This record gives sequence, C-alpha cells and structure tokens, in this order.
Amino acid sequence: MHLFEIIVVLHVIAGTTGLIAFWVPILTKKGAKNHRRWGRICCYGFMAAGALAIAMAMFSLYGPEERIPSVTDRVLFDGLFGWMMLYLGLLTIGFADYGLAVVKHSRKREALRAPRYQLLIAAVLISAAYCFYYGFGIGELLMMAVALLGLAAMIIQQLYIWRKEAPTPQSYVGEHFRALIGMGISAYTAFMSVGLIRYIPEHVFNPLVWALPSAVGVALIIGFSLQAKRKTTPKSSKAAKPQPSKTRPTSA
Repeated sequence: MHLFEIIVVLHVIAGTTGLIAFWVPILTKKGAKNHRRWGRICCYGFMAAGALAIAMAMFSLYGPEERIPSVTDRVLFDGLFGWMMLYLGLLTIGFADYGLAVVKHSRKREALRAPRYQLLIAAVLISAAYCFYYGFGIGELLMMAVALLGLAAMIIQQLYIWRKEAPTPQSYVGEHFRALIGMGISAYTAFMSVGLIRYIPEHVFNPLVWALPSAVGVALIIGFSLQAKRKTTPKSSKAAKPQPSKTRPTSA
C-alpha cells in the first residue's frame, strides 16, 4: 500500500501538470513557440499520468483488498477503479501520442501505419471494448458511454491513417486538434469521475460530472475546426470593375 500511495502522489503531480498546461496551447497562438512548448509539456504530463493510472488500475484489480469505503460493491469498484481507469489511462496516452505523431508525420501519413502506432491504437480499442462489455454486464451506462467515445475516436483516427488519398498540407491540423482535445477530455473525465469522487463520493454517478469535460471538449473541437476551415478557404477574388469602352465614335 505504501507503493500504491507513492504512485498516487506521482499521478497527481503529473496529472496536475497536464491539466494546467493543457490550456496554454488552447489559448495561445497556434504554431507559436509557447504553443509548441506547453503542448509538449501537457502531452508528456498526461502520458505519465496515464501510465501511472494503468499501474493504479492493476493495484485496484489485483492488489490488496483495500478500496474506497464509500464503494462497498467489489464488482462496481473493479469496474470504476480497475477496468475503466485502465481504459482511460490507455486512451489518454493514445490521444497524446497520436496528436504529436500527426504533426511529426504530417507529410508522410503512411508512417502512422507502423506497428509502433497501430499496437497502441489496438490496445485502446481492446480496453474500450472490455470497458463497454463490463459496464453492460453490471448495467453501468456511464462506463458504456465513456467506452463508446474512445471506440469512435480510434475508428476516426484509423480512417485518417489508412485513407488512400494523399494528405493535403493542412489535413493533419484537424486530427491534431481532435486528438489533443480528446486527450484533455479523457484526462478531465478521469479526474472528475475517478479522482474527485474520492472526496465527494455522493457524486460518483452524477451525469453532469461525466458529461462536462466532453461537452467543453466537443465545443472546442467544433470551434477550432471552423477556425481552421476559414483559414484554409481561399478568399474570393474581387470582381474586376468594367473598363470604359475605348471604341472611337463613328463619323456621321
């Protein structure tokens, strides 16, 4: 249990770093130095928090019989703090890794088909499918809803990766936005639905707690997508003014 407590502290430090740094690239000029620097800090912080969340999930599933006193149902505890935490940790890592990768391989999308990326996407898909299956088995709709978001996101990523058409110079931008905002959604969902309920357990099944990060994230995705579309749409050229006729008057 001392090891588990150390992991929790490290997870909180890494997660807090990511949660704070997440808003700097959102609010600063896209592509600028601060955007890139704080974006990397955010990604690495969330990836570390995700890896530690996976370790915590393993402790919850297979460690000592210690759990939150307010959650007395062992099956429910395994679902929320075991399989769902494992899935959310993998999802956060997957989003962060993909968000960085689409920028790195913006001109060579085929590089994203390498096993190094495909295995991580497969791990997210498998964990999401099992989270949905487990939630269905215990009748927990919130687990199923969270799992469906991850399944849909990974399918959208695969459609981009395996698309036959050659990528345009700016086609990666939308993927970058969606992945990193999705990373924020998964991290904030994990914080509010798994971490925060340790202190306010009466809100463990409050739909607003689960829905708020997704609502904010989807709004940001729509806003940035529209902004990027406006920037890439060429401005219509102004119609040329008609020139006065220079024909000579005919003589009577």
